[in-house]
Amino acid sequence: MGSTTAASIRQAIAGEDVSAWLRSVKDPAERTHQLAKLPAEELRTLGALLDQRAATDLFESIDDALAARVLAAAQPREAADLVNVLDLDHAADVLRDIKAGPREQLLSALPQDRAEALRGLLSWPPDSVAAHMVPEALTVRPAMTIGHAVAALRDDAATSRSDSRTGAYVYVTDDDNRLLGVVAFRDLVLSDPQDTVSGLTNSDVVSVSPLTDAEDAAQALMDHNLVAVPVVDADNRLLGILTENTAGEITEEEVTEDAERQGGSEPLEVPYLRASPWLLWRKRIGWLLLLFVAEAYTGTVLRHFEEEMEAVVALAFFIPLLIGTGGNTGTQITTTLVRAMATGQVRLRDVPAVLAKEMSTGMMIALTMALAALIRAWMLGVGPEITLTVTLTVAAIVLWSSFVASILPPVLKKCRVDPAVVSAPMIATIVDGTGLIIYFMIAHATLSQLQGL
Repeated sequence: MGSTTAASIRQAIAGEDVSAWLRSVKDPAERTHQLAKLPAEELRTLGALLDQRAATDLFESIDDALAARVLAAAQPREAADLVNVLDLDHAADVLRDIKAGPREQLLSALPQDRAEALRGLLSWPPDSVAAHMVPEALTVRPAMTIGHAVAALRDDAATSRSDSRTGAYVYVTDDDNRLLGVVAFRDLVLSDPQDTVSGLTNSDVVSVSPLTDAEDAAQALMDHNLVAVPVVDADNRLLGILTENTAGEITEEEVTEDAERQGGSEPLEVPYLRASPWLLWRKRIGWLLLLFVAEAYTGTVLRHFEEEMEAVVALAFFIPLLIGTGGNTGTQITTTLVRAMATGQVRLRDVPAVLAKEMSTGMMIALTMALAALIRAWMLGVGPEITLTVTLTVAAIVLWSSFVASILPPVLKKCRVDPAVVSAPMIATIVDGTGLIIYFMIAHATLSQLQGL
């Protein structure tokens, strides 16, 4: 099966009929799978065979990292022709994955105005909304008549690359391109041609600054149920717009990154199947070493209470159960909280409400888990004193874990640290050592054998 699918794209390149391959292979995942196996020489040949329609079809169906490989393999002039068929924001996303030297060669081969527009997008930080905006917004002046405005938009559509993504709203600007308001395109074309634009203008516009985090801008768009949100500078000049489609892509990417961080790994920049073992090692080893160092204090705690465990051997039976329960409790809370914070449902000011809710829930969970621990200790026949110790410890660890997991994500967010770093492994590590301290402190208070130790 693998050799058959790999041969199809190679046969298309050899037969100089890539369009036929695109027509026969519609599935984006299959296209990606086949293209990812091609060496640079065959990708260079592929780039030379793509016409405008085929290039658009191909680049819209594969990820940006693979599209960048195709462009990097092609000759600069041919690569420039391929970039020229892409929307500006999409082209910028692809070019961002190409090394600076080859990227500049490619940009130099583009028409000057398009190259400058792309350089402008690439100059913004990758995580900012300006790096993902569409600079081609539809604009009109407030003093225009409706008829004049519609004619101007029609002329603009004939000469520019604006598309359906940018056509839902028409932005009203002054001669210095300062944003004055917005008009729905539908309202504009259905109004009396003799009326003026100012009469339809809604001056209450939701906008974002260019350095706003892209995820926050996408959330603002969704919170206000908009199709697009304008990006304006400090002087309120319109720089571009963030579209609904791009906002969805940003949100999906952020969800993926959060999920990877929750597992204790840095996000991958490429699809998993194209990630090399070296890349996976680099993304995982940092977290694992950090957790290894953090987990070392658990051993220190155990060594500190070595005499207690020698005096009451049965205490060791319950260590995995206790620290596992604490880690699982914290993981459930952080997973829920990180997602709620990513969608804007929870902010730092909500910490008291979160804490009250989670501690109330924690008390109910603590009672339930304490009953389960009591039954387990009774089944092992360890005696009433140790049964009491384990029961109290389970309840205390659940409450402690609930407290820590409720506080950490919002505090980290306030400190401009991605709350997703409070991953399941980190919460488990924190609770492991502190949970053991709680365990032996309760044991000292309840077990007569430990008095004086």
